[in-house]
Amino acid sequence: MLILQTFYKKIRWPLCCLIFLFSCRQAKDNTDIASFKEDTLAKKAFVQRAFIDINKAEKFVQNGDIITRTGNDFTSQSLKALNQRDKTFSHCGIASIENDSVFVYHALGGDWNPNQKIRRDPFISFAEPYSNNEIGIFRFDIDTSLINNILNTAKHYYRSGITFDMDFDLATDNKMYCAEYVYKSLKNGSKGKLQFPLSHIGTFEFIGVDDIILHPLCKKKLHVVYK
Repeated sequence: MLILQTFYKKIRWPLCCLIFLFSCRQAKDNTDIASFKEDTLAKKAFVQRAFIDINKAEKFVQNGDIITRTGNDFTSQSLKALNQRDKTFSHCGIASIENDSVFVYHALGGDWNPNQKIRRDPFISFAEPYSNNEIGIFRFDIDTSLINNILNTAKHYYRSGITFDMDFDLATDNKMYCAEYVYKSLKNGSKGKLQFPLSHIGTFEFIGVDDIILHPLCKKKLHVVYK
């Protein structure tokens, strides 16, 4: 109702006032249009450069790699701040090469994933620069047999239709958040050979993206910041 009242007040302005305001703003509007075009061209160039980097990075990925990213939205910035040791990345998944294509399995919640189920996204979709600032590729120095077991575990969770855990409760296995999904795939897929320290904020216990990528057997292979 308030919006309608405001609108009605605006359209009752005298015509002379409207003409005056238009003449005063016209020069500014032209400047704004030019600025908008420059911003659009700069954004287009930014996206093109980022996709070139993403395509190069994709060729570097191996089975079982941990793929990380940082979104440019408020939620992502808040999530990465929860990391206790390394606040670089806000999200992670596990890479799988299938028929010469790279996919990333990851748990995602919110409006980005309406059905809340674990996703299997092409690498380029996972890393896209429209809503992300950077990506990372990390690799565990373990036997291929363990990597295969980890991938099979991750895919089992995916096929089971496990949904995103909005409660961030490590004790439950029927729902998982992003780092929890990767953590349990690594831990259970390796039959407990890979163990990870857990983070704490007060009495709240959780697994952070940094708890995974800072494991002694996990090495950073690539870090791409979109510029």
